[in-house]
Amino acid sequence: MRTTPTPLDRGSIFSDAANQHVAVVIPCYRVKKHILGVIDAIGPEVQTIYCVDDACPEGSGAFVEEHCTDARVRVLRHDVNQGVGGATLTGYMRAAQDGAAVVVKVDGDGQMDPAILPLFVAPILRGEADYSKGNRFWNLSEIHQMPWLRRVGNLALSFMAKASTGYWDIFDPTNGYTAIHTKVVARLPVKAISKRYFFETDMLFRLNTIRAVVVDVPMDARYGDEVSNLKVSQVLGEFAFKHARNFGKRILYRYYLRDLSIASLELLASIALLAMGVLYGGFHWWAALSTGQPSAVGTVVLPAIAIVSGLQFLLAFLGFDIASVPRRPIHPLLTPSR
Repeated sequence: MRTTPTPLDRGSIFSDAANQHVAVVIPCYRVKKHILGVIDAIGPEVQTIYCVDDACPEGSGAFVEEHCTDARVRVLRHDVNQGVGGATLTGYMRAAQDGAAVVVKVDGDGQMDPAILPLFVAPILRGEADYSKGNRFWNLSEIHQMPWLRRVGNLALSFMAKASTGYWDIFDPTNGYTAIHTKVVARLPVKAISKRYFFETDMLFRLNTIRAVVVDVPMDARYGDEVSNLKVSQVLGEFAFKHARNFGKRILYRYYLRDLSIASLELLASIALLAMGVLYGGFHWWAALSTGQPSAVGTVVLPAIAIVSGLQFLLAFLGFDIASVPRRPIHPLLTPSR
């Protein structure tokens, strides 16, 4: 798994950010209790902080304007709640308009430590990645801090996300601590990206369609008295459906519309052989069970060979897909959008 530099590289990370405009986006919805502390903890490497009041019933935007004295802070407002994704995208677009090179998204509930923010920015400014995200599962000794239901839910979602996004070497896809280059933002289909809790995972799917490089940043899970609006048990079914949808889209785009490779043929062969083996074998098994007559050797061997061959083709396709994770960052090759 690719990871970013450890905190030991902090000095060089600050020098990388010295001549670049780094911005932070903080979606604000029911975070009035924690938002000022989050802003205060953001270091001097950040030039602009966008607090997006997502029609917050607590009036987060007005609260920040009244009590925050940090000159870097800009308050943006939504008249209608758009979800964490909608608030984040609003911040992305404003940061790009204001000339930011990298935008970091930090939640306003205090679960994300702003002190490690440079670790998210560094691989992007160094031209090693287009997008970075947190991984709370990297340090196994710290995972116990995460509630067990979240632990199980995130593990399940992580494995589904690997297949649907095509980023087989990353984990913890719902982690909202992220950073992205604004040149990449300009190439994303912003209107099509899921705006609510599926936002982070859908972003990964969209990033893969443009072959952007994504890296994980090891981080510890932090839980205090904040209340999460995301209930894994409630969204697991919805996420599973959306993962299946994105998986189908990714395979169609990657292997049949944009390119045709040996893996494209392997996948078709695996589907045909597995379908034939299961249907043919299942029919004759049911016939033998109904009549009490044993099946002929050929009707047993033929579907078995088809199923085994289909599985071999499927494994070959998965091997190709895993090996084709994007490795070359695209933002150094992109021109700024107008």
